[in-house]
Amino acid sequence: MEKHKEILNKELKNRISKLDTPPKLKEAMAYSLDAGGKRIRPLLLFAVIDSFGKDTAAGLSTAAALEMIHTYSLIHDDLPSMDNDDVRRGKLTNHKVFGEGMAILAGDGLLTFAFQLISGDQYLQDGQKVELLHLLSKCAGPEGMVAGQVADMEGENKELGIDELEYIHTHKTGKLLTFSVLAGATIGGADRRQMESFEQFSHHLGLSFQISDDILDVTGDEELMGKPVGSDTGRHKSTYPSVLTLKGAKEHLSLHIKEAKKALGQTNLNTEILSRITDLIADRTH
Repeated sequence: MEKHKEILNKELKNRISKLDTPPKLKEAMAYSLDAGGKRIRPLLLFAVIDSFGKDTAAGLSTAAALEMIHTYSLIHDDLPSMDNDDVRRGKLTNHKVFGEGMAILAGDGLLTFAFQLISGDQYLQDGQKVELLHLLSKCAGPEGMVAGQVADMEGENKELGIDELEYIHTHKTGKLLTFSVLAGATIGGADRRQMESFEQFSHHLGLSFQISDDILDVTGDEELMGKPVGSDTGRHKSTYPSVLTLKGAKEHLSLHIKEAKKALGQTNLNTEILSRITDLIADRTH
């Protein structure tokens, strides 16, 4: 995982450095990409490709594109008109350093550049590119991550039920994780049955990731997390602990982890690394 994080980070820096764009925009885009993070989405993509015994280099451009879209969503999520956060990954948020206008444009740049990376990838066949671009558009757009963000905004200051909460998290967080897994399966050459199993895996993994995030917002260490603890409570957002109690949230997390591993077993592939990533999500501290 550390090896692939290093490869990805080099690729991200290389791609941004070669952009023919105003220096300030390049700096703003690089600032948020360089802030680090777990890189869990690209690592999932690499791990799925690896489970087929394929060369993970075939997924490098798609992994970079995926991290760019995730980073764009964080830049926009932090804006004063959205969550109004000052700190992200232990650093000042993009708009605090570059101003709101440049932060919006940095996010726009990362989003659109992601599609350029996939469409120009020489490792992929044309049919794979079309499939990946379609899947990414759906997972990141108005039927996916953006839909989840809208539902999240509309859910503020309301007491949501578990179904409404799962809709938010399945879309806001889960859909991009689904792309990570299904993109890896597409590049790896999955058959229909394997794609179905990987989709089930990604569904349970996405919910596990968000439940874990909600639990950490209550119990986490602010220094380890690189952002304030209790921010969701301060914004009057419904979370798994607030809806189910902390104990109930932990039970839900355990259930989804179990179902995620069950779906992995149904792929009949070497999914040891994916299983370990699943455990890391369940046990993470930041």
